[in-house]
Amino acid sequence: MAKLSSLLYIVFFVLCVITHYSSNTVTVYNVISFGAKANGIGDSTPAFINAWAAASCASTGSTAIKVPKGRYVLGSSAFKGDCKSFDITFQIEGTLVAPADYGVLGKAKIWLSFEGVSHVTIVGGALDAKGQSLWACKLAASKNCPSGATTLSFTDSNNIRIKGLLSQNSQMFHIVLKIIAAGDSPNTDGIHVQLSSNVAITKSRIRTGDDCISIGPGTKDLWIERVECGPGHGISIGMKKAVFTGTQNGFRIKSWARPSNGFVQRVRFLGAVMNNVQNPILIIKIIAPTTSTALLRNEDSHFSSVTFQKWKTVERKLLEKVSGIKISDVIYRGIRGTSATQTAIKFYCSSKKTCTGIRLENVNLTCLDQVAQSSCTNAIGRTLGSIQPNGCL
Repeated sequence: MAKLSSLLYIVFFVLCVITHYSSNTVTVYNVISFGAKANGIGDSTPAFINAWAAASCASTGSTAIKVPKGRYVLGSSAFKGDCKSFDITFQIEGTLVAPADYGVLGKAKIWLSFEGVSHVTIVGGALDAKGQSLWACKLAASKNCPSGATTLSFTDSNNIRIKGLLSQNSQMFHIVLKIIAAGDSPNTDGIHVQLSSNVAITKSRIRTGDDCISIGPGTKDLWIERVECGPGHGISIGMKKAVFTGTQNGFRIKSWARPSNGFVQRVRFLGAVMNNVQNPILIIKIIAPTTSTALLRNEDSHFSSVTFQKWKTVERKLLEKVSGIKISDVIYRGIRGTSATQTAIKFYCSSKKTCTGIRLENVNLTCLDQVAQSSCTNAIGRTLGSIQPNGCL
């Protein structure tokens, strides 16, 4: 789902706080002092930019940018590092809102961009990207809709902490803590990570219209734990102690039908609960924007009732258009709950590059009023412990 480049696409619109006084060793800047308007009408973008400059470059010690209660309209903004302060905290008590015209942000690609920053902490507050009108434009299949903006992006940054932030109505990607967008809002991935290493996503609740968490190229050492996902399309990569409710997918690994020397390996899905999930466990290696998805969708949508015979038909029709990604060493352990479709486990890999090292351990997935099944093609692996439905590896 993710095509925008940036280290971490976050939809928590974390913005500044500004006042000018000192408390112990922390210098605090209040955005009001820089001309920010809390009435939800005037443009507060210059005030936030100036507050950031003061907190990051004019101070050498720890600083805090304070956003008092109220609604602050902000346009696309870039906050850059390489200044003096080594520790900046955003204390957000109000709500940061996007301009009423979705085109203002939609053409900018990123609402709030942090570039080359270090030791930045974001605490509290809410971000409202007001994406509903853009979603409506996309759902109406209009050709004049902009792509939309990611709410928050960190690039070339390290030691970032986010706590207690609510992000809602994102135009595109948005991330962490509490993430809310309508279940049919297009391309609103909750959290997207790419070109990143040593990333941890924990204790988050994500409700959105696309992937709860999606992973792009160049991602290493990603840890996801205690995430609640739903509605949404599921999670694209390994994690621990997740809960999925009413989602299209649970644990899904997918790759597009195009040549590649890339790989997905050493993925772990540990200790998850599935509540009425259409595809609790899914690997799908032939995904094309038109042909394969059209063939694989049915009334349940998104590969919910794919059979082995249908899969072989797809392979024949796509001929050479199979994914070149190599998938190996994937473990599913301690996963339980209910599937909304009869086939709870689906491993559909290409004949040219099989999936290897797939392992199911103590998996218990049932389906109401039907006997749950599993389906595999070109997948090699083994099962350990109690497995329901019976493994097809």
